[in-house]
Amino acid sequence: MTSTHSSRRARSVALLGVAAGAAACAGAPVVLNQFGNPLRHSPAPTAPEISVADLKTRLYLFADDSMQGRQYGRLGNMKGTEYIARELQRLGVEPAGENGTYFQEMPVVQRRFAATSALSADGRALRWVDDWIATPGPKPRDINGVAIVFGGTTGDTANMISAADAAGKLVVMLPPAAGGGAGGFGAIAATNQRLAGAAGVATVNLDGVTRTARAFVNDDPSGVLVASASELSPGATEAQLAAERAGPPPAQLRLTRAGAEALLGAGLDGLRPGASGPTASAHLDHIETPVRKYARNVVGIIRGSDPKLAGTYVALGAHPDHVGYTRSPADHDSLKLYNDARLAVQMKGGDLHAATAEELAAIRINLDSVRKLRPPRPDSIRNGADDDGSGSMALLEIAEAVSAMKVKPRRSLLFAWNNGEEAGLLGSAWYTMHPTVPRDSIVAQINIDMIGRGRKDDLPGGGDDYLAVVGSNRLSSELGREVVAVNLRQPAPFRLDYRFDTTTAWPGYNNIYGRSDHANYARFGIPIVFFFTGLHGDYHQLTDEPQYIDYPHYARITQYIADLVVDLANRERRPALDRRP
Repeated sequence: MTSTHSSRRARSVALLGVAAGAAACAGAPVVLNQFGNPLRHSPAPTAPEISVADLKTRLYLFADDSMQGRQYGRLGNMKGTEYIARELQRLGVEPAGENGTYFQEMPVVQRRFAATSALSADGRALRWVDDWIATPGPKPRDINGVAIVFGGTTGDTANMISAADAAGKLVVMLPPAAGGGAGGFGAIAATNQRLAGAAGVATVNLDGVTRTARAFVNDDPSGVLVASASELSPGATEAQLAAERAGPPPAQLRLTRAGAEALLGAGLDGLRPGASGPTASAHLDHIETPVRKYARNVVGIIRGSDPKLAGTYVALGAHPDHVGYTRSPADHDSLKLYNDARLAVQMKGGDLHAATAEELAAIRINLDSVRKLRPPRPDSIRNGADDDGSGSMALLEIAEAVSAMKVKPRRSLLFAWNNGEEAGLLGSAWYTMHPTVPRDSIVAQINIDMIGRGRKDDLPGGGDDYLAVVGSNRLSSELGREVVAVNLRQPAPFRLDYRFDTTTAWPGYNNIYGRSDHANYARFGIPIVFFFTGLHGDYHQLTDEPQYIDYPHYARITQYIADLVVDLANRERRPALDRRP
């Protein structure tokens, strides 16, 4: 509940599942939130029909805390891809990866820094792990006798130092306020852009993180990245190639408060942006280790029934990865209420806007009603239930439905879980450069990324009949017409929203067309359509959990996409290209 309006308070309390209903499970009451969903769900066998029950079973498994947020390069991601492969095998879907498996491995390296790395201010050494660590990534710029400056608070672009004042220096930054600060995550991106010329950026965010967890940062596979963007060319994104041309990035360091004060030679309390400290030097011992098993696409095929068309494919795609976990747990209920309140502020007036500092400062969270019913739940897993657990599990539901058809569609269906989307569309770039079927045999690609929400409280214009469509008319108007025609044949057609099919849109929605895996298929002249239901307040948050998914809406969307796929696979002609990318 929030303090702004009593109606919002009541809605938020129900949303958090404190008084919405209960069911019996193993003799204990199970509290349901206002969407009829529990925090935990007991799995049940799935059936060929696309259903709420099946999607709920699959998504609660795939976005469970045990998957650790499925970050590309981590063990949880590997567990997620193993689950998908096991399901494909159970359903009798043909492996279409490498060497007779469902997997296509990608050439990646783990990038980390050795414990022999050192950082000092005016010759006074800081302690590795106890005072500071370096964030895994590409080999950074040198820090050799550079000035230290206090930059301000991440996200507070109105008060932080300028790009000119940051250039060539080691900039010490405070972490962002809850929710990303006044401008949200767009302001954090603006901060990073302003500090792009710095020698290094050291953020004060290690306090509260155990020493063991700090040491683990450099030793887990979370630093797995593609070894070189050029390995993906021309599938590499322009941003990746531009980053390579720009040379080494600023070093990214993390500090305890004591470490920051040792660097600056002054206390942080009352320190103003622009305050200078001594000079810093560092040698960051950068290590790259090839790691393949943690980075893999999952690919399967259901063969078509028409001998003339079975050598062509309708491709379906989703990404199994998400953004992992944090090492500083937050109270889940408090964060959920804050996210809901912030989004409600941003949606005032019927459109999205970046929240002002005054609007965010007015948000008050009252947890009294929640605490009467349950204790705090520390949460550190960014489960990715909607992003993109929803798309990944929809693909499995469609695969099960088609596998059970007595007569398969005329064309073959190619199912590809493109990994590393969150790391820069890496899996789809790799697959389209190294396809396991002839690239020109793919007649269309349907990408599904976040189809589990879309309520009226999630985005302006949302509702039970909401579905956003991107890219369906960009290369093939014939594909665009088919998207509409199949929708109109649904028992309850969707209100298709095309407003994101542009390079400019609402805050945070810019260039949706280029931000998911379909873009890499389209660059090779494959007609695409991308379905999603909007970037809600839980996007990339600890609160993107299965309990907040709109399962009836999700199931209807999945059924519609299955109908569209079968329709395209049964067409005599492939969708005609109107234009080339």
